[in-house]
Amino acid sequence: MIKIGKISYWHVHAWDYTKQAQGHPDTEIVAVWDESTERGKEAAQKLGADFHESLDDMLARSDIDAVIVDAPTNRHEEVIVAAAKAGKHIFTEKVIAPTLREVNHILDEVKKAGVKLTVSLPRLNHGYTLAIRKLLEAETLGQITLVRSRLSHNGATAGWLPEHFYNPEQTGGGALIDLGCHPMYLTRLFLGALPSSVSATYGFVTGKEVEDNAVATLTGAGGAIGIVEAGFVNPQSPFVIEVHGTKGTLLYSTHDGKLLLRTTGEAWEEVAIPEDRESAFDQWVGHIVNNTEAAENVALATDLTMLMEAASRSVKESRSVAIADLEGYDRK
Repeated sequence: MIKIGKISYWHVHAWDYTKQAQGHPDTEIVAVWDESTERGKEAAQKLGADFHESLDDMLARSDIDAVIVDAPTNRHEEVIVAAAKAGKHIFTEKVIAPTLREVNHILDEVKKAGVKLTVSLPRLNHGYTLAIRKLLEAETLGQITLVRSRLSHNGATAGWLPEHFYNPEQTGGGALIDLGCHPMYLTRLFLGALPSSVSATYGFVTGKEVEDNAVATLTGAGGAIGIVEAGFVNPQSPFVIEVHGTKGTLLYSTHDGKLLLRTTGEAWEEVAIPEDRESAFDQWVGHIVNNTEAAENVALATDLTMLMEAASRSVKESRSVAIADLEGYDRK
């Protein structure tokens, strides 16, 4: 049995990961630490777990093998590095951290400790993603020219997102770094390589301190373009993926749940969508048990941070930002 310490219930998905841990036959949450003592004690009581006011005290427990991280984004470097140094395996909410410099520090400590790190990038495991990847690997669309993905909800206009999700210090941003993570890592995946630069535009529809409406444009290889859209201000906006190439187009949308393909001179055809593969959490447990690495997951999560950092700088500096200009970039 893998015994888990829960690091914070700050994130809106914290209880989702708790339920996954409770439902897995090989994991058990035995302890909780939270930067909010009141919230942490309440969660620990619900779980019948121990509450620790000190993170170091929880990480010092020899009976804890791993941690689930749902702390504020700006504290990821602090808590993940501490967990790695304590020899605990780590499952974390996206992003790994807001900047590449922080991610590099985290990955260095994870490697030194020999612990297993997996990042929650759930849509990598959905059936539509698996189907699209298979078609792209077969070069069905020819050379990729444009990838667009959009994900939006009404959390800001309907008032159901917690207020701390609009705290710029804790979050590192708004709609793009939170909800936009999913279309961002999918767009990067379908483009086939890390884009060279990012230009972003943020909107502030509800007047929050962070953006609630965002678009990022990615410069891909060979003239390809990526478009990532996210928002907290749309009640009826379906999740959308478009992949365009020199030989055809793929479309997926939750408005009908269909994946459609059209190649040169052919009519639209519906592509079968396979079952989802196991979740990122289940994969993490497998890596711990089998002593394997989440290599692709961590690589894509690292690229995700780079793209988000570049997008944030683009808005602040009113210019396109090259990935190679980020502190700590060393891609050979």
